[in-house]
Amino acid sequence: MKRRGFVRPPLSRRQVLKSVGAAGALLAERPGCAASPLRVAGQEIEIQIAPVSAITVRLTVLPIREGKLGTVPEDGALARKAWSPPAARWRGEERVRPIQAGDLIVTLTADPLTLAVETGEGRPVQRITIDKESATLSFPSGDAPLLGLGAGGPQFDRRGSTDRMRSGQGGYRLRTHGGRVPVPWLIGTAGWAMFIHQPSGTFDFTAPEFRFQPADPAAALPLDIFLVASLEPAAIMAEYARLTGHPEMPPLWSLGYQQSHRTLASREEVLAEAKTFREKRLPCDAMIYLGTGFCPSGWNVANGSFGWNRRVFPDPKQVIDELHAQNFKVVLHHVILARDLRGTVRDSCDVSRFDEEQAACHWDAHRKTFALGVDGWWPDEGDPLNIPARLVRNRMYWEGPQMDRPNQRPYALHRNGYAGMQRYASFLWSGDVHSTWETLKTHIPVAINTGLTGIPYWGTDIGGFVPTKELTGELYVRWFQFGAFNPLFRSHGRTWKLRLPWGWNTGDLGPNEITSYGDAANPDPSELHNSDVEPICRKYLELRYRMMPYLYSAVRESCRTGMPLIRALWLHYPGDPAAVARGDQYLWGRDLLVAPVVEKGATTRRLYLPAGDWYDFWTNERIAGGREITRPVDLATMPLYVRAGAVLPSGPVKQFTAEETDEPLTVTVYPGAGGACTVYEDDGISFNYRRGEWSGIRFDWNDRAGSLAVRLAEGSRRLPASRPIDLRVAPQMESRRLVFDGRPREIRLKP
Repeated sequence: MKRRGFVRPPLSRRQVLKSVGAAGALLAERPGCAASPLRVAGQEIEIQIAPVSAITVRLTVLPIREGKLGTVPEDGALARKAWSPPAARWRGEERVRPIQAGDLIVTLTADPLTLAVETGEGRPVQRITIDKESATLSFPSGDAPLLGLGAGGPQFDRRGSTDRMRSGQGGYRLRTHGGRVPVPWLIGTAGWAMFIHQPSGTFDFTAPEFRFQPADPAAALPLDIFLVASLEPAAIMAEYARLTGHPEMPPLWSLGYQQSHRTLASREEVLAEAKTFREKRLPCDAMIYLGTGFCPSGWNVANGSFGWNRRVFPDPKQVIDELHAQNFKVVLHHVILARDLRGTVRDSCDVSRFDEEQAACHWDAHRKTFALGVDGWWPDEGDPLNIPARLVRNRMYWEGPQMDRPNQRPYALHRNGYAGMQRYASFLWSGDVHSTWETLKTHIPVAINTGLTGIPYWGTDIGGFVPTKELTGELYVRWFQFGAFNPLFRSHGRTWKLRLPWGWNTGDLGPNEITSYGDAANPDPSELHNSDVEPICRKYLELRYRMMPYLYSAVRESCRTGMPLIRALWLHYPGDPAAVARGDQYLWGRDLLVAPVVEKGATTRRLYLPAGDWYDFWTNERIAGGREITRPVDLATMPLYVRAGAVLPSGPVKQFTAEETDEPLTVTVYPGAGGACTVYEDDGISFNYRRGEWSGIRFDWNDRAGSLAVRLAEGSRRLPASRPIDLRVAPQMESRRLVFDGRPREIRLKP
């Protein structure tokens, strides 16, 4: 017990560790032994310390009301309902007590109420102080960038900002930063991360002590915090996946190009646009049709309706069949008007009283339309939904389609979500942004922080949703190049015919759709005869499809490990301060560095190459890293660099992802370091991969020996009798054919 006037001398580290086991046991057995109970926000509390893993500890502050211990409410964010039991419980103002949780040591003090966490080796991780009056948390800022916090919001490095964590398109500067999907997952790039599971609140990162203030003082408790300690970024991302769930595999076609349509003139126009893609041999996998209400003439008759607009779709099943015959998937936009959503699609629905707030009833309304052959959904709106309801909606569009197509991976493009949405393979787009250069520039750090928050399938309206005078062929091309290296590769926006790859050289704006926006403007008519746009769009469409083996393998890695597709340089170069601080470029998977051009009229692009050698993707020039360089650019060029040591798989150009071809897989080695890759393949449609029906070919490059080892990946069970593979080595790029039959091979590629 604490004695007035007595100061205990500080314990040595050896004494602290020696006392940990006994202290933890004492706290667990005698939670109420203190002379005076602890109080936070006017309530008696119990603090619980629980191990989650060797490097993650859960710190929970529960209220005690009328002698009963409170619980942490379920909101759907966590991947599990039950975790490890507490290693220690604390209710009284006692002396310092070190507690072991996994490999971490937690020290509690009562005045001020503080939980200090360090590693078993003595490295301080974080010190969280809880204000007893308001339940406000504070913790040291440190001097390293702070990343994460979901989609949208202020700048790349969150330090220096204040964030109310408001969800939706009114969350923070929609025009440039997009809709806000706030997730209280903070990554301290110095070696820690924190997920504040409960409650919601405001972050203030403007002072040396960061603060988190609960939104409602009356509901400030419980506090539920998961703290991760690791100097390895991959371990931090893996822990977030452990907490909120691993991503699910989407259908392969969803990674191809998706063309969105708005105001539709007729059935003939719908089919003509699809036919033009195939005639021009511009790769495309999906056609998306907006709903009426958001435009004068969409696929349905009104917002939230499943009645077809018969002027445009007089025979819906036949039109869908015709699109399928041309190898297009069909995605329909739908608006949820309910302000709440609960339950699951498996619950019973009272057909006599339609309850739109019940997921089962709401999904039931989709099923007749879905049965016509619709391939995916674009659920819009939902800003008023609270956290549990947002996740109910994400879950509904994952589990609902499986009721009728149990072995087919669903697709849904969402505007809202939260931590855990990745468990439902949810795609997310950035909302109704404006067509400006500033918007394009801002979306690079937005993309990076979204990926760091465990949301792997993200994209934006290529060209921006609301046209302005800044929308030119040049801006569209630069946005299209960026979109080709987003997980969601989709063009959409008002004045929608300019979102077609050939739309900038027709002289036709299409339907005028800017009247409802006071600051919107159509492009200058002189921009509508730009013959440069379509060839450049073709170049990046074809590049996207050639890179599909690399991308799909990275998607599988994301589902296994929690690593995003768009990666902050911090994830692979945590010891390089210049790389960690860089928010205007990113890694696409492990090996490809992407530096979008975001300045009007740019003829050069400054970018940073981390340590090691790099190869210019376009010229194969080898360049030393660890420095900033200036890369000349023309309109057709977005700088791309490949890491020395990369083993980069690619394929032939396809018109759609499922197109069959006899052309070989190409594997290019970029020498200068050792490296490896696993090319992952499955049928791209079903869940059969969960039963082992997938193939993986592992390539290991020995740079010193100049040899490439090829073998089946561990667990791979599905492989054709033989597989032609063209092997190349940069910079010469001379091709050598290997026919791989599953038996391990080692090929010498350099003398």
